Amino acid sequence: MRIDELLRARKRPFVSFEFFPPANDVALKDFYVAVDRLQTCSPLFTSVTYGAGGGKQEKTLSVVRELASMGLCVMSHLTCVNARVQGLAEYLDKLQEAGVHNVLALRGDPPRDVVWTWDGPFRYAADLVRYIRLQAPDMGIGVAGYPHPHPESPSFADDRTYTLRKLEFGAGFVVTQLFFDVREYFELVEWLRQHGCNCPVIPGVMPIQSLSSLKRVLSLCGASIPGKLFLELEEADRRSNEDVAKICLDFSVDLISRLLIGGAPGIHLYTLNKADLCSRIVRECGLDK
Repeated sequence: MRIDELLRARKRPFVSFEFFPPANDVALKDFYVAVDRLQTCSPLFTSVTYGAGGGKQEKTLSVVRELASMGLCVMSHLTCVNARVQGLAEYLDKLQEAGVHNVLALRGDPPRDVVWTWDGPFRYAADLVRYIRLQAPDMGIGVAGYPHPHPESPSFADDRTYTLRKLEFGAGFVVTQLFFDVREYFELVEWLRQHGCNCPVIPGVMPIQSLSSLKRVLSLCGASIPGKLFLELEEADRRSNEDVAKICLDFSVDLISRLLIGGAPGIHLYTLNKADLCSRIVRECGLDK
């Protein structure tokens, strides 16, 4: 089932989940335990990341194939890094053979251990969208959107214009990068609406697991966090892990509640393959129905 079709038919808020392929067979068992737990939350769909440089392509394919066999609607991430026409065509064929009919088209992050130059036919996510729409016209295509601009974008306007271009080339919905201020999400949606785009924009939310994980994420994605929240977490971190966990849970529930009240169609949770916190957030927000 295509996600854009599910979104058009959906009449109430939903939850969806992002997973990443386990690094090894030891982690695989725990991974599927987490998936089983979160499947009870009745997600509208799940997505599986692709790995830096496309290095986990075979693992991604294995995971999405298994999730599809479990009856889940699945979306595979797909990036421009190291992408070639023949390889992409083969991967798309394998997805469809596995019963997977959705991709999230991303530029992706280049490998960190090499001097990288963007060359070839796929330099930007829009190039990928245009190719997928031609090569696999029945495939559902999602793209990333940035409430706070991508770190490499010169301005908000440039970033949002590029998001619009990806949609014009054939994408059917947007999943946002993580953010911590609901105003950034609604400003992005309003800008797209003013420029003629009425497609679903799904807010991506990453529940904070710990102060150290938050710092790592912020260093990678360029998102901004309210200073008050950061100071509260630093103070709580000096007291106990339990205090940090409570602040993280309360903040996530409040953020999601305000998004849903404001009209967001649903929530895409970046799970980090952790079930406990995500399942509790889903319950407290009433999204497990």
